[in-house]
Amino acid sequence: MSITGVARIFVGRPVHPVGDDGRMALSDHLRELRARILKVAIILLVGLLVSLLFFQQVYDVVYGPLKDARANLPEDSGLDTTQGPAGGLMLYLKLCGFSSVVATSPLWLYQIWAFIVPGLHAREKKWTRVFAAIAGPLFLAGVALGYLTLAKGLEILIGLNPPGLTNLVEFNEYLQFFSRTLLVFGISFEIPLFVVLLNLAGIIEGKTLAAYRPWIIVGTFVFAAIATPSADPFTMTIMAMPMVLLFLISEVIARSNDKRRAKRREALVAAAEA
Repeated sequence: MSITGVARIFVGRPVHPVGDDGRMALSDHLRELRARILKVAIILLVGLLVSLLFFQQVYDVVYGPLKDARANLPEDSGLDTTQGPAGGLMLYLKLCGFSSVVATSPLWLYQIWAFIVPGLHAREKKWTRVFAAIAGPLFLAGVALGYLTLAKGLEILIGLNPPGLTNLVEFNEYLQFFSRTLLVFGISFEIPLFVVLLNLAGIIEGKTLAAYRPWIIVGTFVFAAIATPSADPFTMTIMAMPMVLLFLISEVIARSNDKRRAKRREALVAAAEA
């Protein structure tokens, strides 16, 4: 395959004419999806290579919460180990892979939004570009909050170990626990943004969100209790409270958008009657 052919795969431009409403042929959608997936793969690969160059710094950041938790517990509270001949190699790959996912999140989140954009109307595209710019920082804010609360969660969990027993922490398992916690925090911060997009698409109305607000708040705390791997009340509350605040903000945005939509509809009806 020529260089031009390879470049065309990564660009993913439609071969068939695109309709005025953004409709594309199925084959063109698949071409674009392939191009987006390849771009995300390259972004993550580059992030992985860069993370390998700064492995020690990344390791210190990841190990920090466990180290802080150990400092507030008895000296015999546990040991950190790796398992198997390939334990060290897997540690390098998992740690740097997770670092790549987090560090490049604004870029691969943009690729997801960019795949959705062609199917939206002009007004929706404008708002989607704004939300695409917000999605990355919002994901990173959730990850940062998860990181700040992780040490306390670990302290609570390891502190439950009965006296006289040593807690052997297999580091790859800790890394899995670490990455799952931070990803859950990051993804949970994207949920209110998704709610606003559903409102812009006309699927959910602001008054519906208001009617179910008490149940949504209760459901948020239940989701936080289930989603947080540490399962302690401290971490659950720290996750749930920002989610509730973000939901209330998304409700205000949705109700404001509904009012603008109603006024626009009234203006169209008045113009038609005139």
